[in-house]
Order: sequence, then structure tokens, then C-alpha cells
Amino acid sequence: MTDSHAGERLWRSMRDEVAHAVVGGEPALRLMMVALLADGHALVEDVPGVGKTLLARAFSRALGLDFGRIQGTPDLLPTDVTGSSVLADGAFRFIPGPIFTNVLLVDEINRATPRTQSALLEAMQERQVSVDGETREIAAPFLVLATQNPVELEGTFALPEAQLDRFTVRIRIGYPDEEDERSIARRYRSVEEPLDGVQRIMDPAELPALRTLARSVTVSDEVEAYAVRLVRATREHPDLQLGASPRASVSLYRAAQSLAVLEGRDFVLPDDVAALAGPVLTHRLVVDVDRELRGATAPAVIEEVLATVPVGVGAGAH
Repeated sequence: MTDSHAGERLWRSMRDEVAHAVVGGEPALRLMMVALLADGHALVEDVPGVGKTLLARAFSRALGLDFGRIQGTPDLLPTDVTGSSVLADGAFRFIPGPIFTNVLLVDEINRATPRTQSALLEAMQERQVSVDGETREIAAPFLVLATQNPVELEGTFALPEAQLDRFTVRIRIGYPDEEDERSIARRYRSVEEPLDGVQRIMDPAELPALRTLARSVTVSDEVEAYAVRLVRATREHPDLQLGASPRASVSLYRAAQSLAVLEGRDFVLPDDVAALAGPVLTHRLVVDVDRELRGATAPAVIEEVLATVPVGVGAGAH
């Protein structure tokens, strides 16, 4: 696929189609598309009831992708995620778990035990699972949308930094404004299930070509250097105990390429990098405890880094 406007057309169709079910979800939807084209995963961190599940289902339905859902609970076992072998007719037969899908929604991932979280970690990084001594591939595309409630801590297991680093972007949906909330109420009054109005807009077989298109987007030396400077600046910030890793640089690079495709461009702008710095980097940062008590936050660090790190002369040239 060489049409640089293919991603822009897809984004417009996606935005319009998902709007049949979801009100006001455009920023979150765009980040989901960025994660998908960058061959990554997304952490959806928000309070209950703001439409996380509806958005994920509308997203997968519009793209014609298989959808699976796992509810994180303390008694969730790794085999509940990956699947297991059962004895039938004198032989063991593998029954695949819900992880063998295209879009996997893991609700309240921080309620699952570390052992179960580690099973997800292998699948997210390696696109495969190991069960009963055998490795099984997960068909592409594979996107994990994991949700967690940022307020509720009782009965939860904090995600380790190694797993947080596997998420390309962190998404916040937020509460709708008054007019959007009225639209939501009216929508459920007129139809039983708004999701039924979402139709498929593309053949899933076209996704590999779009991902290839995203990887071919030009990133100038100046823009590349700007992205790396942003990441490296987090490692030197006094408010942080842990800054972003080199994997974060790769994620920011790939995410910026994907955003450019959705904007209909074949080159990355510094604005693409700046717009994605928060969603890509914030969840990877660990704020120093003493500084946190004085009011320091990861989003504030990103704002400061963006304000102080120079873009560089000629950035954006291609």
C-alpha cells in the first residue's frame, strides 16, 4: 500500500462509524488506532462507567476484528487467560483461552495476581503463549486494551514497571460534558444497544499493509533527535526515581509514525512527537516518593520536559 492518504481515510471512516455508538470518544479512539498501527498495546486508565468497554467493542467491530474480554479478579488463573489442555478420548486436547483473539479487553488488569499478569506479559511482548511446554503463536493483529481504575486500590496488585513499559500508550477517557452526557442518555432511550449501529469499515486483511505504511513514514534526523531528547530528559529530572526506557523511545518513534499516517502525511512533525509524549511516556515514569509528597506528578514532569527541551533547527524537514 503506497497511498499516503489511506490512513487518513480510514481514520475518518473509523471516527464516523464509532460515533454511532460512542459519544465524545474521539481522542481515546485516535490513540487506540495509533497503538494498533504501531503494533502495540494500550492501557486505559479511568473510572468505571465512562464507556471503556463500549469503545473497545465498537473499535474492534468497525475494523472487523475478533474481540475477547477478560475480567481481572484475584482468583483469575493464567490458564483462564491462555487456555489449557484437557483429556478427551484418551488424548490431550488444547482448548484456547480468550487471549487467542485480535482485540483483547482486560478489565481491571490490576485485580489479577502477578502470576496471571506475567502470562499476559509474554503474550504482549512475544505474541505467543507457552502452555504445557508448548509455544503457541497468537495471530496478528493482536492488541491488548487493559483497563484499571486509578482511584480504587483495595484488592489490587500494582502493575510492575516492566509490564507498564509494554503498553505503547496510556489513554484517559474522562467524564463527558453535560451536552454529551445528555446525548448518551437519549441514545440508550432510542435503542437498546448502540453498538448494533456500528458497521465494519474495512477488511482486516488490509491492516498489515497499513502497518507497513506506518513503518515507512519518514522521520527526519532532527525529529528523531527531538524524540530521544524528550525521553532522555525524563531520566535526569529531579522529581523522578525512574525515567523512560529506550523502549519508550521506540514506542514514541513508532507512535509518531502512526499518527502521521492517520493525519494523511508520509513524514513526522515535531508536533506529532509532542502530542504523543504524554500518552506514551507518563505511565512509564516513577515519581520520587519525597517529591510526590510535595506535589510532583508524572504529567507535570512531561509538561516541563516539553517546555524545556528544544525542538532543534530544521526539525520536520523531510
